[in-house]
Amino acid sequence: MNHFDNENGIKNNGEVYDLEGNHENENLENNYPDSNSIDVEKIEETDNKYELKDELERLQISFNKKGRKRFISGTLAGVILGSAVTLGATYAFLPNMLSMRGISLDGAQQEITINPTQDLTVYSAVAKKVMPSVVGITTVALERDWFYGVREVSGVGTGVIVDKRGYILTNSHVVGDGNVKEVMVLLHDGRQIKAEVLWNEKSLDLAIIKVEGENLTVAELGDSDETEVGEIAIAIGNPLGLTFERTLTQGVISGLNRTITVNAAGETIENLMQTDASINPGNSGGPLLNARGQVIGINTAKISTGEGLGFAIPINIAKPIVDQFIEKGEFTRVYLGIQGVDIDVYEGATGQKAQSDEGVYVAQTIENSIAIKYGIEPKDIIVKIGNDKVSRMSNLVRSLYKYRPGDKTTVTVIRNNQEVNIDIVFE
Repeated sequence: MNHFDNENGIKNNGEVYDLEGNHENENLENNYPDSNSIDVEKIEETDNKYELKDELERLQISFNKKGRKRFISGTLAGVILGSAVTLGATYAFLPNMLSMRGISLDGAQQEITINPTQDLTVYSAVAKKVMPSVVGITTVALERDWFYGVREVSGVGTGVIVDKRGYILTNSHVVGDGNVKEVMVLLHDGRQIKAEVLWNEKSLDLAIIKVEGENLTVAELGDSDETEVGEIAIAIGNPLGLTFERTLTQGVISGLNRTITVNAAGETIENLMQTDASINPGNSGGPLLNARGQVIGINTAKISTGEGLGFAIPINIAKPIVDQFIEKGEFTRVYLGIQGVDIDVYEGATGQKAQSDEGVYVAQTIENSIAIKYGIEPKDIIVKIGNDKVSRMSNLVRSLYKYRPGDKTTVTVIRNNQEVNIDIVFE
């Protein structure tokens, strides 16, 4: 094989020829080892061997000059073409590559843009839909103190507008369970209006207040009975006071039919929805929403000893109450007309075993009541109203709030160790 020796000539197996055809060694033996081209030994046998050798040298030099030129030209052309393609591709794609890494061409850091899926944009859509319906509530409540007697205490909470005329749904404890001196409502447009407490129920932790207004933005109420564990849950409220008013937090429905103890006396709230959406002091009374922006619950409490544990009252418990206020401007509660206690309370007080492990023991029936009219008797144990299981007195109270005067239902009791179904009509 031929090798280039810098730019001065050609070197073949140690024999060097300059570019003018002059060689340093006259011995050409084995200088052209390529048997497919020229047989050097036969050439040397001719009478004109030196002329042929000169001609060979000239041809070889010429060949190597042209080959080298072609090689260099081809290499340069390839390099130039490759560079052009590379520069073109860099020009076309470099800005996108840099922007994906948050880098701009002028050296400044650029904000990373994320193209969200529909699941991510649902939160902003819900916020736009519901925020105008969420209000801040400040109160001056009356509280009894061992040292100071009755004193005024300021409070803050959240509410949600359920009727354009100014009816607002919130928690009973937000308005001091009715023992409140003043209630003020902060609307979405910045107005502060005095409110009146129309109704509250401590066992449900629900209340209805009203402000004077027209064409207020109303939240859409959903169906909490259709809520399933794992669904998106969005809470809006005023955590830690009005400084952070209308804060949105998001999570999922973590559990259903939860029971929590709300005070040192052991009072409980049952049938709650559990969520991991952050709920802090001040969120109470605000809406818990689904992915369609419908109110499925009213936020009520947070266990301070645990993280990611928030609770809401299912909206279907409040719906009959809200509907009556919207329809009549007032709420009429129905009663069975009994005095009852939980089974464990009865057994603890009497020392006797009840006919059922759970339910409400009827200690007494009230004169001219539904109970007497339809045959509910003392010593009966109420275990069901309609399709609602009754395990404690709080269940009974909750179930009765679903009914209006004139509604029909069936009360199931345990009497003499047997189930008895009693059809009634509320008055």
